[in-house]
Amino acid sequence: MASVQAQRKVGLQEDGLHGAEREAVRATGRGKSKASARKVTYGYHLVEGKMAHGMEDRHVAEFRRLDDGNEVGLFGVFDGHSGADVAAYLRNHLFDNILGEPDFWEDTMGAIRRAYHRTDRKVLRKKKATVDGEERPRRGGSTAVTVILLNGETLVVANVGDSRAIVCEAGKARQLSVDHEPLGERDAIESRGGFVTQMHGDVPRVDASLAMSRAFGDRKLKEHISSDPDVAIEDVGDDTEFVVLASDGLWKVMSNQEAVDQVRDTRDSRNAAVKLVDEAVERGSKDDIACVVVRIH
Repeated sequence: MASVQAQRKVGLQEDGLHGAEREAVRATGRGKSKASARKVTYGYHLVEGKMAHGMEDRHVAEFRRLDDGNEVGLFGVFDGHSGADVAAYLRNHLFDNILGEPDFWEDTMGAIRRAYHRTDRKVLRKKKATVDGEERPRRGGSTAVTVILLNGETLVVANVGDSRAIVCEAGKARQLSVDHEPLGERDAIESRGGFVTQMHGDVPRVDASLAMSRAFGDRKLKEHISSDPDVAIEDVGDDTEFVVLASDGLWKVMSNQEAVDQVRDTRDSRNAAVKLVDEAVERGSKDDIACVVVRIH
């Protein structure tokens, strides 16, 4: 639990800093499973980008031993846009909402979908965010990619937006999440009354605004976008080596296989996360980057 307390402390600190007071590295750390029969370690590293806004990425990385004796590894990356309000809310509440679904173990995929939708409804209802003890209007939205490791044996992956999770199996990268991009979901967007634009030199956008077709929050666009997650359940096999979760600041400049090749021989999970983020920055990424690496030894 120390890692969660530490990362939330970092979150509180960063929300109170402005301009030159902000540091480039927003959070970094590591941890490990204490209950799983497998040796599982995790590391994370977050770096603020060079965009004209403060750090908008958030993350979760922790293991919990539940009252029923099961252990869950909880890993998430949340990439906020138009502010960090929604990403911070997801960091603090999404996993609790998922695990709080009464049929989580019996209908895991359904429970996650319901929890994602319920969390989004709460985000939309809560029109104020508390920052430095003061309330102000809640802004923007956020992606989410979440991975839950059940007793070291099963991966449950869900996502909304373009933050991504991949797995390395015997040296080969395989994408676990689904990138929710406007062109790929144009029909659904238009069926809700929205439209997709792509100006020269820019990425496709919903209603000339949002560069993804699914997200939490975004109250003004909610009629045209979705918070319905793609969910998948994967067994941890003998070939499973590690999982990488990251915001699009990494994936804009690095393919899935390039990410695997960069860190496959890096045994320490935190060092692997640092190496991936540093490589993305070296390749010219100017966006915020949050990266979590979960190594299954």
